[in-house]
Amino acid sequence: MVLDLPISHPDFGRAQPCRCRQAEIALRRQAELTRVSNLDQLRHMTFETFRPDGVGLNEEQRQNLRRAFDKARSFAAQPEGWLLFTGTYGCGKTHLAVAIAHEVLRRGQSALFVVTPDLLDHLRAAFGPSSETSFDERFETVRQTPLLILDDFGAQSATPWAKEKLFQLLNHRYTARLPTVITTNLRLSEIEARLRSRLADPDLSTVAPITAPDFRSSGDSSTQELSTLSLHKDQTFENFDLRREELSEDVAQSLARAKAQAEAFTQVPQGWLVLTGPYGSGKTHLAAAIANRRLQDQHERTMFVVVPDLLDYLRAAFNPSSTAPLDIRFEEVRRAPLLILDDLGTESATPWAREKLFQLLNYRYAARLPTVITSSMPVEEQDPRLASRMLDTSRCTVVSILAPSYRGGKAQRAQKRRGR
Repeated sequence: MVLDLPISHPDFGRAQPCRCRQAEIALRRQAELTRVSNLDQLRHMTFETFRPDGVGLNEEQRQNLRRAFDKARSFAAQPEGWLLFTGTYGCGKTHLAVAIAHEVLRRGQSALFVVTPDLLDHLRAAFGPSSETSFDERFETVRQTPLLILDDFGAQSATPWAKEKLFQLLNHRYTARLPTVITTNLRLSEIEARLRSRLADPDLSTVAPITAPDFRSSGDSSTQELSTLSLHKDQTFENFDLRREELSEDVAQSLARAKAQAEAFTQVPQGWLVLTGPYGSGKTHLAAAIANRRLQDQHERTMFVVVPDLLDYLRAAFNPSSTAPLDIRFEEVRRAPLLILDDLGTESATPWAREKLFQLLNYRYAARLPTVITSSMPVEEQDPRLASRMLDTSRCTVVSILAPSYRGGKAQRAQKRRGR
């Protein structure tokens, strides 16, 4: 039968089953939803097994993940409106979405959890000769499900048919205000405009961006492939050699001052700390000691990167096989809670390299983000645009190490003899 509805209603002109068949249809739909959801394989993903404080996160990331967790629990308790989780691979989006599904199903209510590419395959299969249901019936089951959870939105092939079906599906649920949860690795700006306007509608949708890195790689984000801190894990304040026996008093004092400044910065990372001095004088050791101490005491993962490696990492985004565009890679580095740039000045001074370094450091200067820089060049010899910021004593502390290279010096030779 066809209901008498206004032309603006999404079900205008659509045939509806009579009441005598509604119970039978509901049971069949529930069985189909259960089969498509495939939640049995994800039964370990519950709110109880989720770690809302993450692993190895800094305080800002912990608070962000905790907020996402709280929003998921609130939504599961009372599914209303839309909830959109955004973030990188492995940050916890799918776990929270599955936990919502389990909680709703536990109460005896209906929910469909489905990976977006799998949903499209499920719909396409209705065109097969062996399909027991028509496409329209299968699409209607998904469209009208009391709670729809779409995982990995954006991972589907962007064919015209796929885009059209997803728009029809989400536009109907938007108009009917049906509870919907969506997870995506895309940023809102990367989503098609007609869907983005619905996903970002504050009257219906709550956007929960998750800034935590990939949990499956022990807290390392995609940019941690760039960080070389693991190569310096043995460099700490405790084993930093002040070399008092081989250096003159004023030179030894410059080394002691540098260590004291580095330890003070570690306690309260604010502004910039610039360590200059000859190669092998201890700059990198002190920078690594800062990062290792923050990891040990605050469980904060610092991005420790050699400047030429950073530029190579950014250039790699131009490769057609790159998994992340330049703007995303650059943004992750630019916004790192604590960034250590080792060996500034050793990079190829191309116009592109100079521009990227200026954009990076100018942002961190304006945003007052904690930054440590090591360089064998005096500040005055750096790019004038960078030097002017490093010389701002209200935001930057410059420490010059006068000691010559430790490598091959008396202290290192004595250490080798002791190790024999």
